[in-house]
Parts: sequence; C-alpha cells; structure tokens
Amino acid sequence: MRAVAAALLLAIVACTAPAHAYLKFGVDIGGRTVPVRWTPGPIRYSIFERDFGGVSSQAFSDAVGRATATWNAVGLPVSFSAQGLTRSQPLEADGRSTIGFLDRPDQERVLGAATFLLDASTGALLESDIYFNTRFRWSTATAGEAGANDLESVALHELGHLLGLGHSAIGETEVTGGGRRVISTGAVMFPIAWPAGSIADRVLQPDDIAGVRDLYGVLPEAEVGSIQGRVTKNGTGVYGAHIVAFGLESGELVGSYTLNANGDFVIAGVRAGPHVLRVEPLDDADLESFFGPANVDIAFTVTYASRLAVVQAGGTTSPVTIAVRPK
Repeated sequence: MRAVAAALLLAIVACTAPAHAYLKFGVDIGGRTVPVRWTPGPIRYSIFERDFGGVSSQAFSDAVGRATATWNAVGLPVSFSAQGLTRSQPLEADGRSTIGFLDRPDQERVLGAATFLLDASTGALLESDIYFNTRFRWSTATAGEAGANDLESVALHELGHLLGLGHSAIGETEVTGGGRRVISTGAVMFPIAWPAGSIADRVLQPDDIAGVRDLYGVLPEAEVGSIQGRVTKNGTGVYGAHIVAFGLESGELVGSYTLNANGDFVIAGVRAGPHVLRVEPLDDADLESFFGPANVDIAFTVTYASRLAVVQAGGTTSPVTIAVRPK
C-alpha cells in the first residue's frame, strides 16, 4: 500500500516473522507460515476499463505496463503479462487479477493498495487486485505533473506488494502539520509517497531488487552474499530494529529487520565488499506500515557497528553484534 502524509495498514494477510531479510507477506496454513508469492510463470492481469480525471484507460494501461516492465527486467521466475481491458472492477473475487481506479473515501490518506485472494487450504494465490484511489489527482505525464500523483510510480510500489514484498524502511521523513513529509528514500517499497508531482519512484532501488530476488530465490551467488548478526540493548535482543548495510564500493543501501526476540537479522542480496552497518528505530512511519501488533522496540538511538562487515560473494559474514543505547 502506498500512502500520502501518513501510512495506514490495509490488513490483507499477516506479515511473516522469520529471522531473514526484508518483510514479506505470509499466511498461516495449518500452523505454518506460507509466503505469499506466485508460482513460476506469467502473472496475468487486466486493466479496469474506466477513465478518470483526464487519465484514459489506455494511458492508465500504458503506465502500468511500464511499471510491470521494470519489475520484469529484474529477472524473476515470474513475469507480468497484460491481458487487455475488462469491465470487472478491482476487489471482485472473480479469479482475475485486476488493476484500476476505485473511489475509496474511507481511505483518505491511501493512494492505492494491493489485495490478495488465497486458497485457504494451501495458501496458493488465486488473484491479486490493485486499486488507485480516485480521491486523489493522477497523472501519466512523461515528466510528471504538478499537484498530481504519478501513476507509474505508485503502480511500481503496488506491484511490489502484488509480488509478495512488504514495506522497506529505507527512508527519512519529517513530521508536518498534516502527517509526515518524505525527505529521502532508498526504496520504492518505502510506505510513504513522495509529494504529488514527483516521478522519483519510477526506478527500482537496490533494496527493492535484493528483496524480491530473495523472495523468489534468485540471488546470483557470483555477485552477492549476506550479512548476519544480532542487535541488543542492555544485553537482550531487540525486536523490530531496522538495519541498513551501506556498500562502501557499490554505494548501495540494502536493509533488513530483527524479527525475533533474540534480535537476530540477516541481510541477503548484498554486493561483495566492505559495508557500514547502521541500526535505527522504526520511527519514520507508523509501525503498522511494517508490522502487525507486536512488541517492536523503538526506544533506542541510532547506532553504527564498530567494525565493517566484509561480504564475500556467495557467502555470509561472521555474526556481527551491534549494541544500541536506550533513549
């Protein structure tokens, strides 16, 4: 889900909580968590045939097509395949994945959202719809349009959810009278959108690519490795801390979370070379944008690891322990 000014959680499926990189959607099937992802092959989708606010169905379809092409270029075992226009709307349980405009006055801060229909016995994906809220102005202009939200950018974010990715926390915001304003981001999957008129999120960032490759098991061993470690406070593990690896040679940012009570983390898909590790609390968006109800600890100060994490291609680092200080 992509929000403006504030991030509100649309509860579709629960986030999984393994001690591994990134946030992914998951569903409980018989006591085990099954990741929400597509089986290899085409992901067929249709465009709801509705013009809105000067954006024609064709212009809408073209913008979504550019966003799907961006994800397809990552090289996953799945790929988006357009099936043309349909009169079916998003959120209709019809076995068809539909993308289109819907009027959602109940979600005044939500630009768009992705929903899933799953087989309750197996967790298999049956369909996934995406809607864009007509409560906002939209644009498909090549260079963006002042005062209008860029449809391609928001589509790229929502398609990441459709693939199974949760939100990334690589971004900085500041509190304003209307909520939060984005200062910078290092991931399309950051939960809060840039201000209207921006087209900055038409390009996937290293964190987005590492996350989706990790989800679908296509990390290239000849290029990347992983970082493992633990975050502690007063000697005990920290749950819900955000860890970012900054590549001194690549300049790339790839993040992860501590997702158990021991404070363990793994950052996969990191390019070989030395990395600076930074731990921060999840305080740049509402916690519900990242996790369901949980004992997430945000009462600590930003902390850097005392040593570099040197990643070897195809391998993982020795465990790194980062002790944060209470606020």
